Amino acid sequence: MTHFEDGSAVMVDVSEKADTVREATACSSLLLPAPVLAALKAGASAKGDPIAVAELAGIMAAKRTSELIPLCHPLPLSKVAVRGELDEATGRVRFTATCRVTGKTGVEMEALVAASVAALTLYDMLKAHGKGMVVAETKLLSKTGGKSGPWRA
Repeated sequence: MTHFEDGSAVMVDVSEKADTVREATACSSLLLPAPVLAALKAGASAKGDPIAVAELAGIMAAKRTSELIPLCHPLPLSKVAVRGELDEATGRVRFTATCRVTGKTGVEMEALVAASVAALTLYDMLKAHGKGMVVAETKLLSKTGGKSGPWRA
C-alpha cells in the first residue's frame, strides 16, 4: 500500500515521476422515483436548471478534491467537464466527468469526486419532490497517461 510508511499514513512522493498528460473519466447516476422525475421534467425547481447547477457543482468539486480525500495531491487541472443526461425511460440522470492534467499523478479521484458531487447536488435540488432518490453506479470509466498507461472499464 503506497499511502503507508512504517504504519503511518503518508502522501506518496511523486517528485521523481515524469510529467505526462493524464485524463480520467468517471460517472455517477441519480435514480429518480416517478414523482421526482415528473417534477424535473416539468421544470419545478425553484433553484434554476437543476442539471446545469449540478454540472457546475461537479466542476467546482473536482478542483477541491485534495481537500476532501486524505493524502490526495492538489493538482493544477487543465480541464474539467461534467455532463448530465436524463434518461426518461429509466428515470436516471447520469453524470459523466472528465478531468485532465499534465503532471506526476493521475486525475481519477478528481473525476470520481466531480461525478459524485454532481449527483449529490441534483439530489439536493430535487429532494423537496421526494427523498427516495438513489445515487448509484459511481465508477471510473477510463484513464490515460502515467506509467500504467491506458485503462478502460
